[in-house]
Formats: sequence, C-alpha cells, structure tokens
Amino acid sequence: MTLSKQTSAVAKFRTLHKSGCFVLPNPWDIGTTIYLQHLGFEALATTSAGFAFSRGKKDGGVPRDEMLAHIREIVEATTLPVNADFLNGYADKPEGVAESVKLCVETGVAGLSIEDNSQNTAKPLYEKKLAVDRIRAARTAIDASKTGVVLTGRCEAWLVDDPNPLQTVLDRLAAYSEAGADCLYAPGVSKPDEISQIVKIVAPKPVNILVSGFNHQLSLSQLADLGVRRISVGSGLALAAWGIFLRAAKDIHANGTFDLLADGAASSELNKLFQKRS
Repeated sequence: MTLSKQTSAVAKFRTLHKSGCFVLPNPWDIGTTIYLQHLGFEALATTSAGFAFSRGKKDGGVPRDEMLAHIREIVEATTLPVNADFLNGYADKPEGVAESVKLCVETGVAGLSIEDNSQNTAKPLYEKKLAVDRIRAARTAIDASKTGVVLTGRCEAWLVDDPNPLQTVLDRLAAYSEAGADCLYAPGVSKPDEISQIVKIVAPKPVNILVSGFNHQLSLSQLADLGVRRISVGSGLALAAWGIFLRAAKDIHANGTFDLLADGAASSELNKLFQKRS
C-alpha cells in the first residue's frame, strides 16, 4: 500500500469514529474482503480466529510474520480502511509491543487493536500497570510513524471469566484511554446497562462492541442509542461459514445425503464478482 492510500484510509476511518455508529465486519481472506466491500460496508477488520481456523490453527496460534502477511493481503485487497485484530501485539513487554505495532502499521492498516489477554491461564490478564504501559508503547510507536493509525485498547475481562468483569473493564478502559487509545473495546459485554457505563466512562472517545452469536442480539440501532460508535462481529462470519460447512459435511458422512448443499452460494454470482481479478 502506498503512503497516500494509507493516509486516505486513516482519515476516513477516523471520520467514521466521530459520530453515528458503523459496522466493521470481519473477513478472513481475499474473497470475503472483496464481497464485504461489494456490499457497501465502509470499513473492515481482520479476525485472528477466522484466519487461524482457515490455516488449521487455533486462535492465537498464527505466528507474527504469518499474521502480518495476512493483514497486508487484506489491506491490499480493498480500498476500504482495515483495522487489524493484532491480539496482544505478539509480545509481553512494552518494547516488544512497540516493535510489533511498527511492523503492523507498515502493512497499511488504518487501525489496530492491542489486548490485555496474557495467554497465561494462571494470570489471564496482564497486571494493570504493565497493560497500561503496553498501550502507551503502542501509542508511541504509532505516533513515531506519523500515520495517525487508530489505536484500539481492548480489555478481555469477560472473555477470560474475570470474577468482576464490569469493574475491571471500567477501570482498565479508562486507563487505556488516558494512555493513548483512540477507541475502547471490551469483547463479551452484552447487557445494555453495562454497555452504557462503558460508553460513559471513556466518553468522548468511541467504543467498539462485539456482536456475536454467543453474547447478545442487540441491533445496530439499539447499540447506537446506547452511544456505541463501532460494531464488529469478530469471528462471527467465519463461524457462520464453518457452521454450514460442518453441518453439510457431517450430513454427507453420516447419512449419505446432500440436501444442505442447496443452501450454498451461487457460483455464478461469485464468478461475476471476482472476474476482474482473474
């Protein structure tokens, strides 16, 4: 990606965060990226889990260089701003996060997220001071790049079964905001009152909410009324695709029937969409 293209993408992405509420769907390969742009979405985000599953790996099992190559591939497949699901920055220490963020920015992204999940089952969240220092390091790396890439600070309290997730999230997201995060995100929150509290504690900065099959079914308009600025679906679309694949494959294997194949996409539609790339 050229610097001018990234500059334009970052400017558009920042504008989207200023007012209203937009959906940031998550493709996991070039084809799904092209299709989501075709539908008219205004920005996209990668999904670490969706990509990992496509490579036969668990979420978090993709090495940094492989993930960076994937992020670059998604960025180059679209003219839309792309936000990178960048896990914990592939490092524990702040200086390691800064180095990883520098490399991620160089892929051409318009935004990226850094989470506080340590992947340590004994202490699944980084100690608060370290977590804040990691966000500050990411901010410093982005500022040094002079790209203006949007930094999202993620608190994973709900996803790691923290005993008091709301209090942990409110405390940490406020601290991440002060440390330089442009957007705040706590995947797993689902109750309207809790979402409202998150929005208020980091205001006027924007909040991203994850909508997925396991937590809630609030609509875009309902989330917008709560003050949410950005909605992502994480691995939701990838899991939806896996869902029909699993059901159809199991049906073929167990019953020798092929009825579920009738629910597939029309190859003629996809051929027409992708013909210019051949």
